[in-house]
Amino acid sequence: MAWVGKRGVFFSVFAAVLVWALQNSPAPTLSPQLREWKQSGKFFTHGEFKVFYHDEAGKGRVNDVVLCIHGFPTSSHDWVKVWGGLQGRFGRVIASDLLGFGLSDKPSDHDYSIFEQASIIERLLVTLEVKEVYILSHDYGDTVALELLRRFLDRQKSSDKSAAQLKIRSVCLMNGGFLPETITFQWGQYLLTTSLGPYLSRLSSLFSFSFRRGISKVYGPDTKPSPAEFDDMRTLLRWNDGHLALGSISQYQNERVAHRERWVEAVQQSTVPVHLIYGPADPVNTPVLLDRYRELFPRATDTVLNNKIGHYPHVEDPESVLTALFNFLDYVDQYSTAGKT
Repeated sequence: MAWVGKRGVFFSVFAAVLVWALQNSPAPTLSPQLREWKQSGKFFTHGEFKVFYHDEAGKGRVNDVVLCIHGFPTSSHDWVKVWGGLQGRFGRVIASDLLGFGLSDKPSDHDYSIFEQASIIERLLVTLEVKEVYILSHDYGDTVALELLRRFLDRQKSSDKSAAQLKIRSVCLMNGGFLPETITFQWGQYLLTTSLGPYLSRLSSLFSFSFRRGISKVYGPDTKPSPAEFDDMRTLLRWNDGHLALGSISQYQNERVAHRERWVEAVQQSTVPVHLIYGPADPVNTPVLLDRYRELFPRATDTVLNNKIGHYPHVEDPESVLTALFNFLDYVDQYSTAGKT
């Protein structure tokens, strides 16, 4: 019995040392691609926090601005494969790392919310003197986009016309769980939303193999991230001790439930076109999402990609995403023209 007791103490000490070592292990360094991405971007200040963003000119009409809003748990670097294509269509392409993501600040004890993320984006656009945007969003970013849409609709109804500053021209969503009743949680995702989330987040991203497995599961069978892409995702997650904030950020899943009607009504009442680009091999947002989307939003449109494209359409099949987006924008132009006649 004494030996068993000593063994228990040994394993307890070993586990404590392992946890300490993992939590204090140095973050990966930026790859040449990420260093270039960082150097070509800028930071702006929101309160006490610094938020990273990209703002680049394109070849399209000067006033045509696209705002890209990334998903969880990645960053604006997700858009790199469609960036050139977007520049070919728009006069300006803007993407930020939301607070707690990518190269932005990541306070671990912060009360993260979709509402704050939307406010940060609004402030960024004011700073950049942008008054009209087309929105392209993914995953977590879909919910941020819907909050921006809801605020735009509320401003349209307001008698205070001075409040109507930012105009949204259209919204294009991708593989987001904005209809919480349709989500099929992966086990790790669910645990992050519970009281265990803050503790698990300190460890999960530090184990390279578990992070790789979790990310790979949501990709299509033939479009898994390359080792270099995986390393860049993990590096940006670990940057500024981002793994310590994952548990707090993950509470957005509970926000989606609490404020479901607010964001569903935003699409139902939208005065601008709304579109969904959907990768059907997504194990989190299964085809149930598409069915429910069509049921709830009969005026909205959608594009379904190849059945082997998963949760990250713009990373897995960038050309098809650009084609779907541009076809939708052609419709938006016709919609806008018809509205003026």
